[in-house]
Order: sequence, then structure tokens, then C-alpha cells
Amino acid sequence: MRSIRFVVLAALAAVLVALTSTAATARPDGAAAKRVTVTFWHAYAENPAAPEMQRLTKIVIPRFEKLNPGIKVQQVPFSYGNLQQKLTTSAAGGTLPDLIRSDLAWVPQYAKLGVFAPLNKVMPDFKRFANAMFPGTLATNFYKGNYYGLPLDTNTRVLMYNRAALTAAGVSPPRTFADLRAAAPKLKAKGVYLFADGGTGGWNVLPWIWSGGGNLTNATFTKSTGFLNSPRSIAAVQLLVDLYKQGAIPSLIVGDQGATGTEQGLADGKYATILDGPWMLPIFAKAHPGFKVATGRVPAGPGGSISVVGGEDIVLTQTSKNKQAALRFLRFMISPWAQTQMARANQMPVRKDVTKNLLKINPALRIFVQQLETAKPRTPHPNWPKIDSALGAAVASAIKGDKTVQAALTDAATEIDRLLAS
Repeated sequence: MRSIRFVVLAALAAVLVALTSTAATARPDGAAAKRVTVTFWHAYAENPAAPEMQRLTKIVIPRFEKLNPGIKVQQVPFSYGNLQQKLTTSAAGGTLPDLIRSDLAWVPQYAKLGVFAPLNKVMPDFKRFANAMFPGTLATNFYKGNYYGLPLDTNTRVLMYNRAALTAAGVSPPRTFADLRAAAPKLKAKGVYLFADGGTGGWNVLPWIWSGGGNLTNATFTKSTGFLNSPRSIAAVQLLVDLYKQGAIPSLIVGDQGATGTEQGLADGKYATILDGPWMLPIFAKAHPGFKVATGRVPAGPGGSISVVGGEDIVLTQTSKNKQAALRFLRFMISPWAQTQMARANQMPVRKDVTKNLLKINPALRIFVQQLETAKPRTPHPNWPKIDSALGAAVASAIKGDKTVQAALTDAATEIDRLLAS
């Protein structure tokens, strides 16, 4: 009798195990549910051994699939350039994935074409996630009244300086525009440039314009005249022009290919300060072990200390046939847990509530978190590349003395108005 009872109990146990294993995919009508595959394109890294790829592949996606056994995530990595090319051709051919890790500059371009879905309309809990983000990172997804993505990872530029070069000239790290003007002649006397940068586009000059109290456009990104050529914007660019004329900024800023790059120049003490992002910290540590880079906030002007937002957003395609499953993975990728995991692979999180975790993982990023609190996006508009070109050309012409700052910025504002309207 005991043997019969044992057989019966064993059979019941087997049935329970089978029921448990299929519960996640069983439907109420008793038919087997179809497992959904969500495709996710990104350019984290082509190298599978890269830290971000390792964490995404071995930790983040497996955790999501374990919590959501009815969903499989098929990630497809690309190089940065190939991803945009593939996105363009696939949009034309109707063969898009469900989700894309998009460069923030691409969001309005493809939103205009109807490629990306407005998340604030298709995601009932959009506001809950939006409210957790740094304002500047969230704004990168805005286009004509809707948000076509949510931030996935971010970065910004801060002041990086060579403490020894400043000390030798009797100069403290500059905290204000006035400090920069006062430090320039002292550093020049020591044969050191005050500041160096590699261009005059938005990534380079918008921190100066915003910190000076100026703007590229109005708040709704529809008009530039009266903003780019406002007195405060003109004064901010005039600061760069004056410093260049005084020999405090090298010709690298206007495209001199023979000039020393910012990384080498700062490490060598040829440049006292630069603006750059968090990726430079490990680069300096590896390439220049004898140099310890110091950091501070962008020098403040009448507008405060304001920098520029970089990074990537996560977007849902309009053609996705698995929108609900895709949105579940999107929510997971911007959850505190996933954001913390990717922070361990040197990705800066986009959520304000993950800041404490980030600073425990990498305390050196504290300055970037502080700067992100006020950082702003480059104009989220489909014509941003052309707008950026117009801005860069105008500032370069003013620095080289081809035009006055007022004339250069007024001409650029007129051109940018046309681009914003198209």
C-alpha cells in the first residue's frame, strides 16, 4: 500500500511541477500562450566584452526575462554610424524593431517622419517615469507637444582643470566668468592657455550662452531671433571672442588641426581648463597616469552654471507589433534596478532617485550629477544638424574677426528661424 501511495504522490507532484512551469504562459482558455519576442537595437558596443555589453547581456536582460517568462528580448548591437543608417533604411522599408536606443538628436528627426510613437499617448504611466528624470534629459524627447521617448543614459560637460598649472600662475579654479577674465593674463604670463575646446557648435558654446543668461531659442523651440542675438547671448559669446583675442584660447577652437588636442594639452599643462564629459576620467587615468584631473562646475555667469545634455533615449517604434511587451521592457530599462546595474558599467543614469547608488559606485561622478540638475538639451528639432552648423559657423566667424558678435548671431538667428519653421 505504501508503494502505491508513493506512486500516486509522485504522479501528483509531477502534475504540479508541469502546471507551475506552464503557468506563466498559459491562457485562461487553456490554450498555450505564444511567447513574444521584443527586438531591441542599440549601439552600446560592438565588442561583446565591453562592460556595458556584459552587464546588459548577462545581468539586465536575463533578469527581465526571468521576471517576464512570456517575453524574450532579442538585442541587436550596431556601431553608432551603422545604427543610424540601419534605422533610416529600415524606416523606409517597414522593417523596424520594437525598441531602439536612439541618440537624442535622432528623436525629433524620426518623430517628424512618424517612425517613433509618442510615449505620453501610448504609455498610461508616462508621467510617473517622466517625473523621475532630470528635466534636461527628459526634454531631449520633446517635439511639437509630445514626448517620443524617455531618457536611457545621459552625460554632461563640466570644467576639467590642471591644478598644478593654475597654482603655478597663482590662480584658483575659475568659478565665474569674472574669474576667467582675471585668470587669463596670469596664465598667459606663464605660457599657459586659460581654456581650450575643439569647436564652436552647440555642444561647445551652449554652456557659455546659457550660463551667460542667453538662449539659442525660446522655450518652445520655435524662434531664435531675439534669443540668440539677445544682449546676454551676445555678451557670452563676446567673452570667448575677447579671450581668444587675448591669446587665452588656442586656435583649436576654430578648427586648427595642428593645434594640441584638449586631452593632451590639459595633461601637459599647456591648457589650464577644458570642458568635457565623464568618459574622460578613465581616459586620463589610463593614458596619463602621472596627471590627476580635477573637476568643477561650468563657470557661472548671469544665468548661473548651466551645461549641455548628452546621452541616449529609448524609443518605441510606431510599427511595433508587440507594443505592450516592448513597453514592459522599456519600463524595466529605466527602472531604478536596471539603471543602477548599467551605472556599474559606467553609464550615467537618468533618474534622480538613482543618484545615491551612482555616487556609491563611482564618487568621481558627483560633479556630473550636480551639473545635470540644471543642464539643458540642444534644440530638439529635426533640423538640429543644420541649426548646429549655423550656430557653429556664426561663433567661429566672430572669434576669427570676420563679423562682430552681434552681426554674426543676428544672421545666424535669422537662418535658424527658417530652419525651425520647416
